[in-house]
Amino acid sequence: MTTRGIRGATTVTEDNVDLILQATRELLEAIVKENASMKPEDIGSAIFTVTDDLAATFPAQAARQMGWSMVPMMCAREIPVPGSLPKAIRVLVHWNTETPQSEIKHVYLRDAVKLRPDLVAAQ
Repeated sequence: MTTRGIRGATTVTEDNVDLILQATRELLEAIVKENASMKPEDIGSAIFTVTDDLAATFPAQAARQMGWSMVPMMCAREIPVPGSLPKAIRVLVHWNTETPQSEIKHVYLRDAVKLRPDLVAAQ
């Protein structure tokens, strides 16, 4: 079995626990929907990053609330590049699957569609 990476990102309007958890759940649910055969037991790990303006909670908490309790997860800060997208939550999910890389669906929601318009347009 091969490990594939799935990228995703979303944004929130303010640094608020409920907003961060809601946006993260929405993002992860969209990733699972777009990659229909994905199951929590096939996820090798997930890495979340947030921009410097978000610190109210860990995005991984939303994944745990969705049943990803056995998935190793880590949260980190995104590099604060001048002019980069604010209030952003990003994820890299490592998925053990036989799905070819060309069929992996990456998901960008809300203002994060600006990050990879090439991938959003391809869906």
